[in-house]
Amino acid sequence: DRRAQDDAQALAPLRTEANLQPCPAPTGAEPAGPLTGMTFECVGDGSGVDLAAALAGRPAILNLWAWWCGPCAEELPVLQEYARRAGDRVALVTVHTDPNEANALSRLVEYGVQLPGVQDGSARVQAAVAAPPVLPLTVLVRPDGSIAKVLPQPFRSVEEIAAAVETHLGVSA
Repeated sequence: DRRAQDDAQALAPLRTEANLQPCPAPTGAEPAGPLTGMTFECVGDGSGVDLAAALAGRPAILNLWAWWCGPCAEELPVLQEYARRAGDRVALVTVHTDPNEANALSRLVEYGVQLPGVQDGSARVQAAVAAPPVLPLTVLVRPDGSIAKVLPQPFRSVEEIAAAVETHLGVSA
């Protein structure tokens, strides 16, 4: 899911500089849905994250992006602001879909974005949710693990994100 040269030693200084929020831990609820059994590397610390177990029992936003994606660069800070506003009502996790994890960390530093994220250089999440091959892409996940909506568009404002989450997940923020 990442380049061979992006080993723990090479990524350590970038991870320190990025200072990302920790990836979500398993909630204890039973994981279900198309992400069940899929484990990814947490971009922030290199630990393994079972995405379905970490999101089980709570509404979630997965935002798929890549370091080279211009619209992603505009959207990520908006997502971070939405995450601040929503607090713990919605889990928000970024999913980096390019194998170059070092560039992802550098971009997050450049954008000032500290959202939790996982590395998915093989685009397994995109395939699992039957999403089109475009970026950025947002996946709204219900607490039961089912996919509420796949949104293949960039969000330009916190209000746009809030409206989509309220419409498809029933959560106000």
